Amino acid sequence: MYIKEVLFRWPKEESCTYYEEIEALKNTDQLVLNDSVTFFVGENGAGKSTLLEAIAIAYGFNPEGGSLDHNFSSRNTHSSLYKQLLLSKSFQHAKDGFFLRAESFYNFATEIDDIYEGIIPSLHEESHGESFLSMVQDRFGGKGLYILDEPEAALSPQRQLTLLCEINRLVKSKSQFIIATHSPILLAFPDALIYSFDGSSVLPISYEETEAYQITKLFIENKDYFLGKLLD
Repeated sequence: MYIKEVLFRWPKEESCTYYEEIEALKNTDQLVLNDSVTFFVGENGAGKSTLLEAIAIAYGFNPEGGSLDHNFSSRNTHSSLYKQLLLSKSFQHAKDGFFLRAESFYNFATEIDDIYEGIIPSLHEESHGESFLSMVQDRFGGKGLYILDEPEAALSPQRQLTLLCEINRLVKSKSQFIIATHSPILLAFPDALIYSFDGSSVLPISYEETEAYQITKLFIENKDYFLGKLLD
């Protein structure tokens, strides 16, 4: 693991930063990352993307995404949570890495076009999902740390299965993934570590305990009942 542990160094004095009001975060002192693939799950606003972003910035990634050598900025919106984190790193250094933010992927694609105009095909010439998968397949080289925030936002269910295959390929090439997701397809990756942000602190749970799995399964098995209740 390139990142083995995330330690929270909360200030002793009273403060009013919004992330200290996020229930799961303020009651968590450390997260152990002891698997090649770690998922963050939870309801919107639970803090999973906030922490994912902070880990990426603390490691050295650009807040808007990209690899470690990208340093573009269109708008400063990231929190200061990264200043409260201490990352316990392996003696092995990642040879590759990428931080994906679904909402800023367009800005990243534009930056790549500006840098490599006429050298490589434009990511804007493909659909959002196609360009994201092309980047994973062509740009992610293995032996890397890949931090992905809701990658399923751009992908159909079939393409999410393709992404599972790519994650497996990269894990076999000594890579580590930290992923925030709502996708029951991605969460099914074998032996992945899943942290839930829905309780009073961040805790590990099983795949079957995730809300994404439970609600999807319940809806598919009782579609007519749910639609009748919801749309009546």
